[in-house]
Amino acid sequence: MEKINRSNSEFSNRLPIKIIQFGEGNFLRAFVEYAIQKLNQKADFNAGIAVVQPIDKGLVNMINAQDGLYTLFMKGVKKGEEIQEKELITNIVKAVDPYASFQEYLSLAKEDELAFIISNTTEAGIEYIASDLPTMQPPVSFPAKLTVLLHERFKHFNGAAEKGLTIIPCELINYNSDTLKEVILKYCTDWKLDQEFVSWVLNSCSFHNTLVDRIVPGYPKDQIEEYNSQLDYKDDLIVSAETFFLWVIEGDDELKAKLPFEKTDLDVKIVDDMQPYRTLKVRILNGAHTAMVPFSLLYGNETVKETVDNPFTGEFINKAIFEEINETLNMDKEELASFSEEILDRFRNPFIKHLLSSIALNSISKFKVRVLPSLTGYVKIHQKLPVHLTFAFAALIRFYKGTWNGQNLPVNDSEDIVAFFDGLWTSDDFEKIARLTLQNKSFWDEDLTEIPSLTNAIAIALEEIDANGIEAGFAKFQERIK
Repeated sequence: MEKINRSNSEFSNRLPIKIIQFGEGNFLRAFVEYAIQKLNQKADFNAGIAVVQPIDKGLVNMINAQDGLYTLFMKGVKKGEEIQEKELITNIVKAVDPYASFQEYLSLAKEDELAFIISNTTEAGIEYIASDLPTMQPPVSFPAKLTVLLHERFKHFNGAAEKGLTIIPCELINYNSDTLKEVILKYCTDWKLDQEFVSWVLNSCSFHNTLVDRIVPGYPKDQIEEYNSQLDYKDDLIVSAETFFLWVIEGDDELKAKLPFEKTDLDVKIVDDMQPYRTLKVRILNGAHTAMVPFSLLYGNETVKETVDNPFTGEFINKAIFEEINETLNMDKEELASFSEEILDRFRNPFIKHLLSSIALNSISKFKVRVLPSLTGYVKIHQKLPVHLTFAFAALIRFYKGTWNGQNLPVNDSEDIVAFFDGLWTSDDFEKIARLTLQNKSFWDEDLTEIPSLTNAIAIALEEIDANGIEAGFAKFQERIK
């Protein structure tokens, strides 16, 4: 079979470059390119993408070898039904390596129809590097590269307001565009760029915080023969993703007009404030993951799917979400229920093997951010402890003992946290273990022993887990704290 490219396919025409995308990895190709393709198909958006490789090594050569074409496979579960789809993505016009072709990179700034900058340069990508200079070809950091590009565009179009760009970063940090803008302005100061340019950045360009959500396993190396058998061409850039898709972008009616996603069936929300959606994701998706890991591993499961499919652990997580976590979220109840059902569908996805051990990294800090607010919020609303989240908290503490039934557990945390629990678990005094853990402010930023009955409940749960295991221990725990 021939390698897919524009000369041997029906997609010989290249779209005008309306988007510069920093990052060429699996996530962007399964998320942003897919979204823009839907806009092109459903809204006559007519947007091509120029992909910029943000670091010295990347996929530019592979992308150009296929003229930007590649196949996206999407697999998932919706309302119990398995879904499998594939689509040839056709909107990448070119891929540019600024380390190898800096002038080609700068020339992108002069594209007349350019309107958007989109990025995902990993969580560490939006950083300020003091040694970056405008004379470097290119500067090291992504914000410095972008500042150089914006300045080139400003100069080329003589500061024309209508040539400002809409900047939509997708890095997985909160307030990602606010942070990016702050770093760009710091470079403007460091490099003594003229005030007219700074005003153009502030007034003619717009910056939009985002939340992105889609699991993208990427190149399906272990099942590549199965994927290849579905194609009549050779594709070295196959990418696999789940079917679930959510993109929340802070913006107004002007942004909605620029990005008419309402003409597609994609779940893209352009809203005044994305923080409620971030809270939704962190508390339900991430919170359920973090809550399930210790108790499910102690129960004997290995994967997320096993956890939600098992009658006991599945019911436990279901009740933790619907009866406890959701009770603390001040959002429309139908929207909460719908989102939660989608999350459980994603957990059941048979095409993604999500190991519990891979989620166990830094479980203490994750619990503080993702689960603890639901636990304390529930107490504040109902004046009692949430049974499932409290038991999950105890399972977390027991997990950090490091062994269970003679087997090592996948504890993976900083040395000081591991050392704390190593010292703690030399004792078999469950009340002491609960009290010292809960009052450790370096873990929780507060003394959790001040929450009524929590220390006693955790101590009871620890005792029952050690004496009776997870399932029987939970049943006895419920009886004892009534």
